[in-house]
Amino acid sequence: MIVRVLGSAAGGRFPQWNCGCPNCEGVRAGCVPARPRTEESVAVSADGRAWFLLNVSADVRAQVEAFPALHPRGLRHSPIAGVVLTSGDLDHCLGLLVLREWHPLVVYATEPVRRGFTEGNVLYRTLERVPGQVTWRVLKPEEDEELAGPDGRPAGLAVRAVPVPGKPPLHLAGRRGADPADTVALLVRDRSGRTLAYAPGVAAVTDDVRRLVGEADVVFFDGTFWSSDEMPALGLGARRAEDMAHVPMSGPGGSLAALAGLRAAARVYIHINNTNPVLREDSPERRAVEAAGWAVAGDGMELRV
Repeated sequence: MIVRVLGSAAGGRFPQWNCGCPNCEGVRAGCVPARPRTEESVAVSADGRAWFLLNVSADVRAQVEAFPALHPRGLRHSPIAGVVLTSGDLDHCLGLLVLREWHPLVVYATEPVRRGFTEGNVLYRTLERVPGQVTWRVLKPEEDEELAGPDGRPAGLAVRAVPVPGKPPLHLAGRRGADPADTVALLVRDRSGRTLAYAPGVAAVTDDVRRLVGEADVVFFDGTFWSSDEMPALGLGARRAEDMAHVPMSGPGGSLAALAGLRAAARVYIHINNTNPVLREDSPERRAVEAAGWAVAGDGMELRV
């Protein structure tokens, strides 16, 4: 399985358009060792020809252009065979509306995520202009689903959606109650049995989360915040990491401690917020992450599972 990081930042990108934090100002001025990043999305393929996007951000056009394997091979063509969503957060699904140029799309999502995107959304009509423009395939939690493109041909990959601690997207807050399948992690398996665990949004490390990442050969995990009080400490509001449904990396309950000892050959933090000090390649926080055997995702990173 080929895994290509298309984007590695949390919603807002890095630098964030309206943020003057030390990280954003430093990368704009070129005075800190950090690289700009687009919003989180990963492409996976069993053969290098048919690709599935794990989440699809509003940056998808630029991400496609930056990765030749996703370029068209004909007058009207795309190697993107489908999209798999981990939640209905805008930074995970807004790119569906960008991919509206009459191209057939297959979207895999849990039922609450599908409903949250389609029901009452007048913009969704742009994806319903022709019959079969979008095909939704519902992921049932804890069940394996074989991935296939619009032609129905198996792509050599299967995916399992595992509910993880989270919350409904902001635009649905107060409109309905929470559902366990609002936020899922993905276990992607190829025909050889090699597995990728993809969990870009996790509010807490539970036994189910440990089980999921514990059986994977490669792990991508929520790296949104370094510390619980990262945003308040910078004067950027009062909400802590957990209030935004993200487990921090550091601290007694953080993911570095909770996921120590994983067997995975590669462990990668993704969905990095613009305030996170691990973005700075010379920071002590970055050194701590790397000393623990983790990498920090950057746009263009590629792994073979």
